[in-house]
Amino acid sequence: MTELLDAIADTALEDVQTILAEALIGAFHSAAGRIERDADKARDRMRLLDRDFDGSEAADVELQEATAKARSGDAAQQAVEMIRDAASETWTVASGEVWTAWRGSRRGTFLSAAQIEAKLAIRAIRDARSESSQPGGPIVAFRGAPTADSPEDASRIFDALNWALRAWPDMALATTGAKGSEKLAIKWSRQKGVKLVLARADFDAHGKAAPFRANDELLALEPTCCLTLVKSLDESRAGQDRPFGPALNFAQRAMEAGLRHQPIKVRAA
Repeated sequence: MTELLDAIADTALEDVQTILAEALIGAFHSAAGRIERDADKARDRMRLLDRDFDGSEAADVELQEATAKARSGDAAQQAVEMIRDAASETWTVASGEVWTAWRGSRRGTFLSAAQIEAKLAIRAIRDARSESSQPGGPIVAFRGAPTADSPEDASRIFDALNWALRAWPDMALATTGAKGSEKLAIKWSRQKGVKLVLARADFDAHGKAAPFRANDELLALEPTCCLTLVKSLDESRAGQDRPFGPALNFAQRAMEAGLRHQPIKVRAA
């Protein structure tokens, strides 16, 4: 990643460095997924051989080979995920931007928090309810303005999330992954090792209504607490920054649903 950024610096490609960097990280993410699928096939083969094991030497050798292939696949997957996360961390340090997998879930390593799709989380909650049991941990949802990305905004977002983590140590953070304040929240989750649930806005499917449809997914997660930052807290932007409609909508709907809502405000003097 460092060599890529150095190679394109001060060239025409510098304007598209975000696309190139994310493509590099995404390539390792895709490779990890392919390796995982191959390892799953090896495990299926291993289970089949174990079920039909007849005690013969040939069957024993075949079972050992399938077991070794499954184990090597798991090791390779973990190694590629570590490379992916190292590239992601390097990109964040160099640019301040946070990479998130556009499709599928992202299993965490020692470098970062786990990431799962909101749809999968919603399904898990519904499955748990049908089994009369509770989901793994409380969800804290955050919706913020794309323009709220100043140092003051970052400080107050981190303060709010640190408060939430103290209140619910096993929390997961749910957000849409939009730029600005929500990217700052994702960066916090990476630093703290907090599980991330992404409800992305699907503009291809829903057009201009996509941010509000993403709110539907966040609310369907039944969050324990909803945090919002509807506009930048930076005084120099006062009068220039309008409240962010989707964040206002999320706050209103959360309160209408009887969910705990906490707006993020300027630090008291």
